[in-house]
Amino acid sequence: MEKKLNIPELLAPAGSPLALRAAIEGGADAVYMGGAAFNARINAKNFTPEELREGISLAHSYGVKVYIAANTLIFDREREDYLRAAELAYLAGADALIVADVGMARELKKRIPIELHGSTQLSGHNADAARLLAEAGFSRMVCAREMSKEDLRFFCQNSPIESEVFVHGALCVSTSGQCLFSSAIGGRSGNRGECAQPCRLPYTVKGKQAYPLSLCDLSLAEHITELCDMGVSSFKIEGRMKSPEYVRDVVGIWRRLLDEGKNATSEDMAELAAIFSRGGFTDGYYTKNIDKRMLGIRSESDKKQSAELVPFEKITRKVDIKLSASIKEGEPASLTAVTKERSVTVRGDIPQKAINAPLTRETVERNLSKLGATAYRLTSLELELEEGLMLPISSLNALRRAAVEALEAKSHRGEGDIHREPLTRSDFPRAKGRTAVFYNARAIPEEAWEFFDTVYIPLESCPEAPHERLGIMLPEVIFDSQRGEMEKMLSFARARGVKKALLGNVGHIELAKRNGFDLYGDMRLNVTNSSSLAELIELGFCDVILSPELTLAQIRGIGGSSRVISYGRLPLMLTEKCVGKELGGCDSCKEGKLSLSDRRGVSFPVRMRYGHRSVIFNSVPTYMADRRGELSRAGVTAEHFIFSTESKKEAAEIIKAYRNQTPPASNAIKRIK
Repeated sequence: MEKKLNIPELLAPAGSPLALRAAIEGGADAVYMGGAAFNARINAKNFTPEELREGISLAHSYGVKVYIAANTLIFDREREDYLRAAELAYLAGADALIVADVGMARELKKRIPIELHGSTQLSGHNADAARLLAEAGFSRMVCAREMSKEDLRFFCQNSPIESEVFVHGALCVSTSGQCLFSSAIGGRSGNRGECAQPCRLPYTVKGKQAYPLSLCDLSLAEHITELCDMGVSSFKIEGRMKSPEYVRDVVGIWRRLLDEGKNATSEDMAELAAIFSRGGFTDGYYTKNIDKRMLGIRSESDKKQSAELVPFEKITRKVDIKLSASIKEGEPASLTAVTKERSVTVRGDIPQKAINAPLTRETVERNLSKLGATAYRLTSLELELEEGLMLPISSLNALRRAAVEALEAKSHRGEGDIHREPLTRSDFPRAKGRTAVFYNARAIPEEAWEFFDTVYIPLESCPEAPHERLGIMLPEVIFDSQRGEMEKMLSFARARGVKKALLGNVGHIELAKRNGFDLYGDMRLNVTNSSSLAELIELGFCDVILSPELTLAQIRGIGGSSRVISYGRLPLMLTEKCVGKELGGCDSCKEGKLSLSDRRGVSFPVRMRYGHRSVIFNSVPTYMADRRGELSRAGVTAEHFIFSTESKKEAAEIIKAYRNQTPPASNAIKRIK
């Protein structure tokens, strides 16, 4: 017998009420959408509270689940507003919240009984991350878009929670949750839903203008049966900024392919490209063909090709419904309505003995079948009708309307399950001292060992005879397929006396603990509030570097076992695709000679990381040597330095400047505000 295909949930974007209807029309099993705040597409139209209630009820009437995006970083003073917004979504009937902050997840679980999905902004990319999220109360993880076929298969086999995989739509070139580019150059934080998309802009490469950061849109439509066979729980289509027409048509094609249980043909791919593409599609991460063929821009021909989409007006799709009615003497008339998702029974008036014209089967069936203006399509009607009874036509109509209303009224919840508890405070001893990371271990000056309590270097650079103050920094991303190599390198470092590990991902906690390291949190954990800091300390971190997107005032409010970056070029992007290959080749990348120049001539250094990944650093360093008073007033007692492009001599000069609290020699610096 032919093996039956596991058909996953088809999850569609809904950036507006009209796009929600378009997703339903296309055949989505579930939609994800955002309220007026706290979601990673804050520039989409999104939903007012009333639209949220109406939209959830509408979706549920079609058997479509609704997940609310609550996936931005939250500042301390926003925590209560964030939780109130989550309560609103819960009361409106939302099926799950998509969350990017592990600390706020804890606050949510204390307050409301709702499913939590780990957002792609959490940078989840391995089974250890899923296990940690499961313990934190999550039921699903959105997998990193950079995961290969092999890593996704391993994840599905080993994850204790559901897997949600992006299968179609725009690709960020940076690992999700690890992009500060828009925030640094324009004050619009991608981690706060305000990304200005600097990756789509041209940059100077080898003296010519090019688009080395703009990726084609993703499409895994040619791999549908393989993904189904893996056991992926949900296929996610990107596009909350896209038009309703885009949503309807893309979802419709994916619905057809899933229902037919087949991969997309070349004709299907052409049809998808005609709706929207950037020079075609890529499956490069999935197939490990990570090269320049992944690059693409939205050309004039692309725009012309997709300009003629048929306008979307309303839902024409219907939900199959079965009706069962009972009209007996002395009993209220009853009607049971059954759909794939739910069943309701309503009761109406008591029929009377007929004097002249008793009810006929034809009359009852005709009036109970009038569902034309509703979301339902009658597939069968069973009727138990005793002879000789009379019931007004208006009563039959009222019975039908009551059944439809009962089907659609199950979305809303009461406040009884909401428990408002005090917010978590970071009442931990303050961290102290100075730490630094040197991306190039050869650039560490002798002065560093005296000035810093711990000096971190990349794990792969650990020497045979490390200094007693040396710590290691784990790679930012560790796929399950790389875990064996990581185990060997960690074992090597630990055997040589290294005890401290700098981690930037919750999916690496178990790996580091298992190898006997003390945990220290990198800025990549995106800690922006006291709840997050407290959660990470509970998970075993000794201290955590706070997000560089915080102001001094916000830093003062968090305190606790935290550090603040007071010097260095911020890593603005982490890319799985090697940017160096587009700029001058691997040798130039290894030698630290590469940079991107934007349209204003501003240069951004590019450096190689583990696994041929690239890190793009800010054009200028943060510099606070002469602002010691401001740091002190903000309660900063522990600082962190980032050395990326500096030579050994330059690093020594920086250390001297911080000892002497001298101002910078150049105006090309960045301050903590």
